Amino acid sequence: MSLTQYGLTNHTLTSQRRSYWTLCPQHSSFGPPAEIATKEAQHSVDDSFGVQQRTFGSAAEPIQRNPDYSVLNSDDVSYFKSILGDNGVVQDKDRVAVANVDWMGKYKGASQLLLLPKSTNEVSKVLAYCDSRRLAVVPQGGNTGLVGGSVPVHDEVIVNLGGMDKIISFDNVNGILTCEAGCVLENLSTFVENEGFIMPLDLGAKGSCQIGGNISTNAGGLRFIRYGSLHGNVLGLEVVLANGTVLDMLTTLRKDNTGYDLKHLFVGSEGSLGIVTKVSILTPAKLPSTNVAFLSCNDYMSCQKLLLAARRSLGEILSAFEFMDRQCIDLAMTHLEGVHNPLPVSPYKFYVLIETTGSDESYDKAKLEAFLLRSMEDGLVADGVIAQDISQASNFWRIREGISEASVKVGAVYKYDLSIPVEKLYDIVEEMRSRVGDTAEVLGYGHLGDGNLHLNILSSKYSDNILAQIEPFVYEWTAGHRGSISAEHGLGLMKAEKIHYSKSPEAVQLMASIKKLMDPNSILNPYKVLPQSALSPEQG
Repeated sequence: MSLTQYGLTNHTLTSQRRSYWTLCPQHSSFGPPAEIATKEAQHSVDDSFGVQQRTFGSAAEPIQRNPDYSVLNSDDVSYFKSILGDNGVVQDKDRVAVANVDWMGKYKGASQLLLLPKSTNEVSKVLAYCDSRRLAVVPQGGNTGLVGGSVPVHDEVIVNLGGMDKIISFDNVNGILTCEAGCVLENLSTFVENEGFIMPLDLGAKGSCQIGGNISTNAGGLRFIRYGSLHGNVLGLEVVLANGTVLDMLTTLRKDNTGYDLKHLFVGSEGSLGIVTKVSILTPAKLPSTNVAFLSCNDYMSCQKLLLAARRSLGEILSAFEFMDRQCIDLAMTHLEGVHNPLPVSPYKFYVLIETTGSDESYDKAKLEAFLLRSMEDGLVADGVIAQDISQASNFWRIREGISEASVKVGAVYKYDLSIPVEKLYDIVEEMRSRVGDTAEVLGYGHLGDGNLHLNILSSKYSDNILAQIEPFVYEWTAGHRGSISAEHGLGLMKAEKIHYSKSPEAVQLMASIKKLMDPNSILNPYKVLPQSALSPEQG
């Protein structure tokens, strides 16, 4: 049978072999966009507290400042200048205002001081002083998070690690990178690619996010299906504890079973247990053959079956399996510049982006083409195209990576990052559409291979009525299906009080005990990750 009969012509199935892990445009808009930063800089950083209800959604009442924390004074500023120099202590209101706001303009703090350390020793001295004075601190990287974890809630001192951006070493035999926490992910990707390797994670915000922040939030991203989580790829860390102690766990060993593997406490702890300052991470070899296909499916069941077929047929070369519903494509076409729909003939309900990466060009090509033909014969794929050049592949990825960016251009967006069993993953999207009706638009997309749904509810403005339709339903539904309310974005401020939907009371209390042990004055990223009730003195 001819390929044309199945919607893929000989022309579309012709693909050149290349490696284009850095295809997508610079994502400078992620960290934070200039128009958001400019707007928020106009607000005074002297506000008594800057978080409003509409900003974090999940909190029914504004979070009160903990009166046990000290208030910054001129002596504090003088001390910080003695450590960091004048250039490392920022009091300019416009610059501090930008650091007070997340990239979406949803979370706004009222810090009056931004510190820019350039070494582990400086971070250690800053934290030791803050702990002695009980000055609350918020660690900050690229500020690309989605749950309010990297900006102050009140007047916490911001410690931004962007100045710690040195690559320390690279083992080009084993592919082990050691670097400082402030290195931007895309810069690291470029460096290791020049050495014949790739980073094990890839994110839409790679042009702004920093590796220390990635590790602190246990970021997942687009390569999770192939290379797994950062818990498996991070070999060692250097971390500064709340009292200034430098915890040296910066090993590059693949195997080390001596005692507790403490680094895992800090992977995903969102800066609440310590500040990551150095990282050693395992990078996979860069493979020469890469293909990207953009496919359409008529229903969600076909997407599920396609995922199973891809795992069985593509096996070791499958490196990404992303899905998007039609509403996502419409959003991207409307709000992203320079993108076009690869399958414009007729609208489909679902779209899937598949990437393969391997070492044998002819073998990979034959394997992918055979898989696509079988999928069409079986009715799983309605239409599709394989990228024939870097420009087409870039367009495919730009659509998928740009959905988050496009969503904030609508006005108000409620974002939820959920882990749900794959067979039930899209049910909550349909139920949410029934709940909100015509008052908002509901999108579903994400990493289907990981069971990770990004649920976005878009409206022209934030509304208590819309929020009441979303929460607590979204959390109750997820818990009822034994899912997780945070697949990869973390808890931050948005979900700190919602952790019980995914974790037992005993587990939460153990986490609180660890927090109290490692940060007894609770200066590190307060009000985030854990519910305040678990950290109260009577729970001690």
